[in-house]
Amino acid sequence: MAKFFGLPRVKISFVRKFVLIFVIVIASFGGGYYFGFKGFKAQFKSFNQVSLVREVPPDVNANMDLFWTVWKELGDKYFDKTKLNPQDMVYGAIQGMVAAVGDPYTMFLPPVQNKVTNEDLSGSFEGVGIEIGYKGVRLAVISPLPGSPAEAAGVKPGDFIVRIKDDAKNIDESTSGISLPDAVEAIRGPAGTKVTLTLIRDGQDNPIVTDITRAKLTVPSVTLTYVGKDNSIADVKVNKFAADTDDGWNGIVEKIKENSNVKGVIVDLRNNPGGYMQGAIDLASEFIPVGGGEKSVVVIEDRGGVRTDYKVNKAGRLIGVPVVVLINGGSASASEIFAGALRDDLGAKLVGEKSFGKGTIQEPLDLAGGSGLHITVAKWLTPDGTWVHEKGLEPDFKIGNQENASGDAQLEAAVKLLSQ
Repeated sequence: MAKFFGLPRVKISFVRKFVLIFVIVIASFGGGYYFGFKGFKAQFKSFNQVSLVREVPPDVNANMDLFWTVWKELGDKYFDKTKLNPQDMVYGAIQGMVAAVGDPYTMFLPPVQNKVTNEDLSGSFEGVGIEIGYKGVRLAVISPLPGSPAEAAGVKPGDFIVRIKDDAKNIDESTSGISLPDAVEAIRGPAGTKVTLTLIRDGQDNPIVTDITRAKLTVPSVTLTYVGKDNSIADVKVNKFAADTDDGWNGIVEKIKENSNVKGVIVDLRNNPGGYMQGAIDLASEFIPVGGGEKSVVVIEDRGGVRTDYKVNKAGRLIGVPVVVLINGGSASASEIFAGALRDDLGAKLVGEKSFGKGTIQEPLDLAGGSGLHITVAKWLTPDGTWVHEKGLEPDFKIGNQENASGDAQLEAAVKLLSQ
């Protein structure tokens, strides 16, 4: 579930080339537009006993008559009155309004979906363990989480999800036109339950149908192992830039500093779909010298075209330590900020495969009743001015890990670079 939060809670979700195709009736758009403004008040007694204030703000040029006509006709004529839940219809109208913007990163989340989104960055949840987004108009896997049921089932970054089936939820539908929150809700579920995904993978002629049993997932943000000759290379795996990343990172840096045998550091961002932007800035600042305040980690360009540099924010503890960054198609948003900054500012080498390509920033807002709104507020650029959106970062050393190959060719290449 592609999500990315940052300064102080900015989200680059993620996540990732989302271009959703929504079929939105004009009633939904108009109603959502109206409900999104201050001045809407409703007290639902029953569907046909609704007290509404129908004022349209003076700066809004929209005819709301059609919306109210549709609202009344549904209430008067729809055969199954139990399906006419006014609050759900209001949520649907708001979702339609937001979707009409045409940016899948800008989304309204009803309470249940907003709760799921917030759980993703807490590091503990139940599901199959994949981050999803859109490539073009197709729902795609950004990355399976390490040790997740999805990884065990063979799901790969870049797989297109074309169908979702869950008998317990009575779901068996194509993903064509599905919204990201709806896809997340369909795939997520209690531990022990099963979902079937139909995948299309580049290079394979036939669809892949895989049954995945959901599990309770607790994924550590950061892990440390030692590799190379005499274990002299610290291999730091950053799984996502989440709420607990800073604490985990600080502990690992202290261990590296205490180990006089360490000759270099590999930061492994493969299948890291992103997270808090501030986390990417904090981690990059460990390697990049302050440089008189001239070093930027990321450049933000707002809706007016005004650019703001976010610079190194502290005295780094790993300044001067040789570093190589591992990336692949599952490395998105915050991962790309980190990788781009180290390459532009330090000349650090990127090893692996082209990253996902997610270059916009979302601001999450918590709304009444537990709902939420994520709004794309800006785009971000690397320090040298590169916009990775829909392009990704090309590695300096392009190396693919073959499915049946023994060992980890990308990791081995990084070790070789640091051993020279």
